[in-house]
Amino acid sequence: MRAGVAGGVLGTLAVAGASASSANAAEPVTQTLELPTLTADLAAQVAQSADATQQAAANYQLQAERDTASANAAKQAKSDLAEAKKKAAAAKKKAEAAARKAAAERASRDTQRMTLTAYSTGGGSDDSGSGSGTGSDAGTGTSGDTVTGGSSATGSAAAIVSFVKSQIGKAYVSGATGPSAYDCSGLVQTAFKQVGISLPRVSQDQSTAGTQVGLSNLQPGDILYWGGAGSAYHVAVYVGDGMFVGAQNPSSGVVEKPLSYDPPTGAVRVL
Repeated sequence: MRAGVAGGVLGTLAVAGASASSANAAEPVTQTLELPTLTADLAAQVAQSADATQQAAANYQLQAERDTASANAAKQAKSDLAEAKKKAAAAKKKAEAAARKAAAERASRDTQRMTLTAYSTGGGSDDSGSGSGTGSDAGTGTSGDTVTGGSSATGSAAAIVSFVKSQIGKAYVSGATGPSAYDCSGLVQTAFKQVGISLPRVSQDQSTAGTQVGLSNLQPGDILYWGGAGSAYHVAVYVGDGMFVGAQNPSSGVVEKPLSYDPPTGAVRVL
C-alpha cells in the first residue's frame, strides 16, 4: 500500500513538473535597448566640427602656397642680385679700363707738349706737333661748341681751306714746307702763299701775325694756335664747321680734326 501511494505521489509530481516545464518553455523572453537620440544641438556640433576641419585644411593649403611663393621669390631675388653684381663688376671694369686709357693719353699728350714747348723756346725752326696727335680727347675746353663764325669760306679763305684739305694724309717732317711733307707752321705758311700772303716761318711768330680773334667768332682761314700768343708751340688752320686742319706730329701727319680734339688757346685773323 505504501508503495502504491508513493508511486502515485511521484507520478503526480512528475506530471506537475512536466506541466511547469511546458509552461516555462512556451513563455518568450523580451529585452529592451535604449538608443541615443540625435538632437538638433548634437547635429549643429557635428556640422561645426566639419566646418572647422575644412577651414583648417584650407588654411594649411594657403600657408603651403605662401611658403612656396616665398621660396620662389627668394630664389629669384638671389638670382637677380647675382646678375646685378655681375653687371656692376663688368661696368666697373670697363670704366677703370677707360680711365686708364684716358690717363695714358693725357700723360702722352703732356709729355709731347713739354717736349715741343722746350723745342720751341730753344730756337728750333718749328715745334709743329700738337700733343693730342696720339689720340682723341674731348679736353677741358669747349671752344668747338662756341664757334659762331661762318662755315662757308669765300675768296682767299676758300683757297686756303681748299689747299690745306688737299694736303690731308701727307707726312709730318720737322722743318718741311711741302709739297710731300710739312710741319705745322710749314703747312700754314705754304697755305697762305697760295693767296700771295707771306707769313713768318715759325709758330711763335705766326700766332701774332694777324688780329687776335675770339674762339667764339672763328671764320674759315683763321690761324689757330696752341700756347701763348708769341710763344705758341703749334698752329693750324680753321676750316669751318668746328674743324681744323694741321700737321699734327710724326705719327699723325696732316689731319682734319674737330676743335674738341685739342681745344686751341687762341686765334689770329690775317685775311
